[in-house]
Amino acid sequence: MNTLLIAWSAFFIDTIFGDPRSKFHPVVLIGSLISFLEKFLLKHNHCAKKQFYNGIVMVVCSLGIVYMVSDLLLTVAGFLFGPYSLVLMGINALLLSFTISPRSLAEAGLEIRNYLLADDLKNARFKVGWIVGRDTQNLNVSDITRATVETVAENIVDGIISPFFYFLLGGLPLAILYRTANTMDSMIGYKNKKYLHFGCAAARLDDVLNFIPARITAILLIIVAYLLKLNWENAFHMMRRDAKKHPSPNGGYSEATVAGALNIRLGGLNYYFGSASFRAYMGNKQEELQPKHITKTIQMMYGVSILFLLLAFVVWMIGGQIL
Repeated sequence: MNTLLIAWSAFFIDTIFGDPRSKFHPVVLIGSLISFLEKFLLKHNHCAKKQFYNGIVMVVCSLGIVYMVSDLLLTVAGFLFGPYSLVLMGINALLLSFTISPRSLAEAGLEIRNYLLADDLKNARFKVGWIVGRDTQNLNVSDITRATVETVAENIVDGIISPFFYFLLGGLPLAILYRTANTMDSMIGYKNKKYLHFGCAAARLDDVLNFIPARITAILLIIVAYLLKLNWENAFHMMRRDAKKHPSPNGGYSEATVAGALNIRLGGLNYYFGSASFRAYMGNKQEELQPKHITKTIQMMYGVSILFLLLAFVVWMIGGQIL
């Protein structure tokens, strides 16, 4: 029961206070560790095989250090305050809240939506550039909306459900371990000249860790679409038809399902550093992309978050009765 209380508390902490911007934020510190290790392990004069093996070393060292530090921190806190104290639960909840990002996603999405509603394309393009990697200087209203919806939808998995999933599975150290793997993927898991071989292990690990949470998220999105009176049948259909079209083995499960629920089409032509890149379409273009679709995606994100925690409570209740 304590585990569920901690998870709910972390969700409320993030919802009320959000993520503090500080160089001492745990995820920022994890990013600094990854950058530090990269300086020693990534050598461009190494052959592809050597870079790949060094990438494995990078993953093992990063995960090992972060896991030991987080486990040590909780052990010391348990010794000082007691293993079942409210203080220790509060520490767990606070640290867990740093691994999730529903409020950050919502704030970013709503800010972009508000700029679009005010016909302020300059600031909307600037702000969407903070949350996507594509070129944004020439995006129109539909393109900006699509980029925002895609980002919020995809991050339901790695920004909310996956951290909660691994916390419920193995406690705070495992949730932080997941956040470390995901941060590594976002920093070095690119298929470009610099990271193609070195970042391969980090990218594959992130794919493996998100495999189950991504599919849980898709199912929850369909249920939430039904509860919000959206097109849940189309959400199910698009998940089955289009999820595997995404370049990521997991990203399509949330994006395709959201596209179906909102009767919109995601994917299409993007530009990265001036070079065109086409991503397969997901969903049918029954409605033109508009700022309202950002709002609905955020509503679905919060709905999935709450539903996941409620279902975790139900599973705990059933499990307790069986045992």
